[in-house]
Amino acid sequence: MIPARDNPFSTDRVLRQRYRFSTHDWSCLQEKLTYHCGRGALAGPKGSGKTTLLEDLMLKLAQPGRRITLIRLSADAPRLPCVFNDAFFAKLDRDDAVLIDGAEQLSLAKWFVFRWKSRRAGIVVVTTHRAGRLPVLHRCSTTPLLLRELVRSLGVELSPTEAASLHCRHHGNIREALRELYDHHAKKDTAALSTPTARV
Repeated sequence: MIPARDNPFSTDRVLRQRYRFSTHDWSCLQEKLTYHCGRGALAGPKGSGKTTLLEDLMLKLAQPGRRITLIRLSADAPRLPCVFNDAFFAKLDRDDAVLIDGAEQLSLAKWFVFRWKSRRAGIVVVTTHRAGRLPVLHRCSTTPLLLRELVRSLGVELSPTEAASLHCRHHGNIREALRELYDHHAKKDTAALSTPTARV
């Protein structure tokens, strides 16, 4: 067993990886957000990078005078925390950006209530598994090539065949694929992995 801190797929190292987005991609996303009056969704299946993209977007939205609120929902915590009560929504105005990670956790009725209460906010962006609740700003998806690039950036090399097999085994869920690689390295089960050669 190797210490968690030395595992190339440790949580802290994985979380330092950001969404693969070009300057053009950011421009398109922000143009769509403006076109849809500050409302939009980042859609895609589990493990496709929606949360990472939302966190990156939050940094892009930061500017003097803007208040940004990030709400995280999950199967274990599917309701808006108590702090987001009527008083919170009553104070919203065009300087507010409200982001929800995991909007699919809200029932349709609760979603409509949230949408009405947040109507005064200048920006509302959510992540969701399916399109439909807000205009789609970007559809997140993964490929074996993306998985291979992420793994390489963590200091490990996968062959195209290995990346394709791992990607398929986890149905495109990059998060689960990286967890499997973490377990392999924790056990020093690296038969299918090799360290990349130095580049010049």
